[in-house]
Amino acid sequence: MAVQDSAQQQLLSLFYREHRGWLLGWLRKSLYSPERAEDLSQDTFVRLCGRDDLHQAREPRALLSTIAKGLLIDHWRRSALERAYLESLAQQTEQHSVSLEQQALALEALHEIERLLSGLSRNARAAFLYNRLDGLGHAEIAERLGVSVSRVRQYLAQGMRQCYIALYGQPSE
Repeated sequence: MAVQDSAQQQLLSLFYREHRGWLLGWLRKSLYSPERAEDLSQDTFVRLCGRDDLHQAREPRALLSTIAKGLLIDHWRRSALERAYLESLAQQTEQHSVSLEQQALALEALHEIERLLSGLSRNARAAFLYNRLDGLGHAEIAERLGVSVSRVRQYLAQGMRQCYIALYGQPSE
């Protein structure tokens, strides 16, 4: 196993040396912040550390860009969530104003929810949020997502399981 780990580390090191500059340039085209591009570049390589199939990668740049695209989508989703929350706060009257501390706590809670649901597929996450935040029923969610009602039930069960694990740990089977 140590030989395999060593080969994996060498391959990861090779990917980093040969493709980091390219990946960083690619990310900078998609982001306005060079610092954020640097962070996402590092996050991309961190994700590679957990993969056992690096030796099978025929197109390292395709693999890197696929991982980086997922991270970009997560970044944009979090940014959109923050913007929507801050815009909502700006529309409130002074009578209902929220302190900076309350804003920070709410953003932290939103990020925690996002982190919690990040293990779900895009459709499962959307179904769970449609149901829990928007109050949509199974049929409405199925129509929006273009899936069956039974699939929506499965998605909701996955979301509930994620919440259970976050609150109580892995369920015993």
